[in-house]
Amino acid sequence: MEYSFMQQYWWFLVSLLGALLVFLMFVQGANSMIFSLGKDEAGKKMVINSTGRKWEFTFTTLVTFGGAFFASFPLFYSTSFGGAYWLWMIILFSFVLQAVSYEFQNKLGNIFGPTLFQWFLVLNGILGPLLLGGAVATFFNGSNFLIDKANIINFDQSIISRWANGSNGLDALLDPWNLIFGLAVFFLARILGTLYIINNVDDGEIRGRARRKLIVNTVTFLILFLAFLVRTLLKDGYAYNPETGVIFMEPMKYLHNLLDMWYVLVALLIGVVALLYGIIRTVRDSNYIKGIWPAGIGVVVVVLCLLLCVGWNNTAYYPSNADLQSSLTITNSCSSEFTLRTMTYVSFLIPFVLAYIFYAWRAIDMKKIDREEIAADDHIY
Repeated sequence: MEYSFMQQYWWFLVSLLGALLVFLMFVQGANSMIFSLGKDEAGKKMVINSTGRKWEFTFTTLVTFGGAFFASFPLFYSTSFGGAYWLWMIILFSFVLQAVSYEFQNKLGNIFGPTLFQWFLVLNGILGPLLLGGAVATFFNGSNFLIDKANIINFDQSIISRWANGSNGLDALLDPWNLIFGLAVFFLARILGTLYIINNVDDGEIRGRARRKLIVNTVTFLILFLAFLVRTLLKDGYAYNPETGVIFMEPMKYLHNLLDMWYVLVALLIGVVALLYGIIRTVRDSNYIKGIWPAGIGVVVVVLCLLLCVGWNNTAYYPSNADLQSSLTITNSCSSEFTLRTMTYVSFLIPFVLAYIFYAWRAIDMKKIDREEIAADDHIY
């Protein structure tokens, strides 16, 4: 395996983890609608217990995504997670708040009552997708950071990367296109959340409300996502010369990437079709409850293709608006050849991990959640 191949391979794996994370944010999407899907106490408990059986998958994938980035592209990890720490700290705090809310809302001695913790779940359902989407949008729109690798031998100033202003990542939210993409991810999470609840909760009233919300969320998502996608394909992108490493602006770079990597474009179109199929069939057929699977697979494929488009084909995946030559590529920010090679061997265990996840998921979902279970089960959230 050549060093360049392993760089491409690990960008693929990191992108796949990111795509799976977006899919698993159906937990956040459903939680953002707790009070509108469940009108009574039993209805809210059904929604919360449905997502409560899956939130560990989302949290674990988030941590794994960050760990994979740290191991394979450590300069990105130190630059983004270290420089834009306020943005990432808010994201992580909202996920920690989610975990606490699930476990303590019905505990003895909870003086605040369950409603407060349910609102915390709603807060995570809004902030998680919105801020993660805004953070990912900086891959296309750039961030304000500076990198000087010469500092590694400067004992007085050994910091390689630093943020160019005092906002420490919050400036990403000042870019309207980052917010548009963040809102698109938020409404996508709500789409997946409604599809998941329709599949997992056996209650006619909740399924009916979820189908009505599916239409509104889908229309809003399509407007936001198509606006961001068209603008991204037509705008100048961040390219680099593979021989010299010099980074430069290329007109319609991301459109060129899709045309050059035709297989990514084909996969992107297939993913879009799968997503729309899952949504449309669920809306049109009141007896169809499996829309989460074609839609979920479609989302994973689409997000994977977008991340491949921003990292492959000589593209700077984390551009700097403060200093163009500080932008990160998969060649100037990756780990050593030995590290990547070792991790590549370890990655061969991934199919076994996926098989275990499939087994655990199936075991959890063998019986749909209904009102009788909520009333009888002593181990509910």
